[in-house]
Formats: sequence, structure tokens, C-alpha cells
Amino acid sequence: MSDTVIMPVIIAFAISVVLGPVVIPFLRKLKVGQTVRDEGPQSHLKKTGTPTMGGILILTSVVITSLFYVKDYPKIIPILFLTLGFGLIGFLDDYIKVVLKRSMGLRAWQKMLGQLVVTGVFAYYLTHYTQISLAMKIPFLPGKYVDFGIFNIPVLFFIVIGTVNGTNFTDGLDGLASSVTVMVATFFTVVAIGTGSGIEPITCAVVGALLGFLLFNVYPASVFMGDTGSLALGGFVAATAYMMQMPVFLVIVGFIYMAEVLSVMIQVTYFRMTGGKRFFKMAPIHHHFELCGWSETRVVAVFSIVTAILCLVGLMAL
Repeated sequence: MSDTVIMPVIIAFAISVVLGPVVIPFLRKLKVGQTVRDEGPQSHLKKTGTPTMGGILILTSVVITSLFYVKDYPKIIPILFLTLGFGLIGFLDDYIKVVLKRSMGLRAWQKMLGQLVVTGVFAYYLTHYTQISLAMKIPFLPGKYVDFGIFNIPVLFFIVIGTVNGTNFTDGLDGLASSVTVMVATFFTVVAIGTGSGIEPITCAVVGALLGFLLFNVYPASVFMGDTGSLALGGFVAATAYMMQMPVFLVIVGFIYMAEVLSVMIQVTYFRMTGGKRFFKMAPIHHHFELCGWSETRVVAVFSIVTAILCLVGLMAL
């Protein structure tokens, strides 16, 4: 067990820690600095110029670590694919934004097309090359499943793309997406070990990679993960949930991701319906709390604690 649980954490952590001092100065030299929106919290303006695209650290650590285990643990392949696939879309978006200096990055339709293609390949692999059913475990009802029949694939697209974008919205404060996702990855690791699902090497690799990345990403961050990291982590969370038939559990353990994406949807809808009024002081919701007077570190701490508690609830719900 130590080979498949402890070692992947240590390997991924070590790669992340070693690569940090190499990659971060390189990103700084490339001038891939974060551009901070003027309408955002004023305290964020000092972050302008902090290197972004640090998700390369996370992706490299996870991929290298997974390669050691992929032969004996083939079930990590679809998770690795979705993580890498979304990470690549995020990388292209970041690259166009910060290296080619096109502020928009990928156009909305290009990003959505990429997400649909990657999700489609994942769905095809899952249904044709694995024995995993698309029926989902129901929390608090052991042995009970919900099956949407012919709607399973559309539901998969909705859950995967929703989770990925929720994770993307969560990445707005130093260490926030990393801290929340390390909790979720730990939750999945515990479940993977308990159910013998054979995916623990990659969930452990993500835990290790994020712990290493957090050394450089906690407040005040010396690097941001960018879309390269946040979309990859969203892909990881969604794929892992599906490999264990646990997408419904994302409502519990991924509550923060959901709150972030819902806060943006509520804000935009309310703004349009009322002709310019705001429901929150600012969306995504972490900025609302900042404008209510919370410090950045307090928001990150509270959101992480909430996720940790909800992961415990998720374990009880099994």
C-alpha cells in the first residue's frame, strides 16, 4: 500500500518542489505575468506581473508520477487524459493571453469546442473501454444508484464541463483552488483505497503535486496556476468522480466549486434582469467576501475548512 499511496505523494511533491525554482524564474523571464482586472478588489492590483501558468508544475508532477504506475493501474488512464486534455486547453488560453499578449485568450467558442471534444473522448473511452457504469451512487443510500439511461451522456457533459469551470472560477485568490482541491483529492484517495478502485496512484500524485505547488502559491503567491492548472484540476476532479461512480458526491465535496460557478450565474442573470444592479458585491463569491472586509487569507482558510468538513460528510454519505 505504501508503494501506491505514500510514494506517489512523495514523488509528485518532490518534482513540484524541485521544478518550482526552475520554472518560476523562467516564467518571469518570459514575462508571463498576471494581468489583474481594474474592476477587481483594489488589494489585487499589487499582484500584477506575478508569473502565471504555474499549472505546468502541477501537470508535470502528476504526469511523471502517473507514468510510474500506469502499467499496473490502467484505470488512471482516463483520469490522466481528462486532466491533461483540459490542462492543454488552459495552457493554450494562458499562452495566447500572456505570451502572445492577446487579452482575450482563446475565444469563447474555441474554448467550449475544446472542452466538448475532450469530454466526448472521455465519454467514449468510459463507455467502450472500461467496465464502469454511468449509474451514480446516491449519497446516504448505500447500494442505491441513479441511472439516467439515454440521458447519461448529456448529464456527463454537463457535470464534467460544469465542474471544470467551477474549478476555474475558484482560482482567484492565492492558494484557494490549490487548498480546496487538495482536500477533494485526499477525499477521493481515501475512497479509492477503501473501495479498491485502483486509481489511488493518480489521486495521491495530485495531492503531492498540489502540496508542492502550495509552497509557491500561498499568500503572497510567487506564481499563479493560471487556466493551465485550474482547468486541469477540474478535469481531474470530474474524471475521478466518474471513475468511482460518484458525480453526485461533487454536490457535497465540490460545494465550493459549485458556489463559485452559481455566484457568477446569479450575478449575471440578476444584472441583466434588473438593468445593472448587482446581487453580490462582486462575483465569483470569494471576491464578495473580500469586499465585505475579509482578508484574502481568511477567505482561503474558511473555504478550505468548509471543504474539509464537507469531505468528512462525503465519507459519512458512503
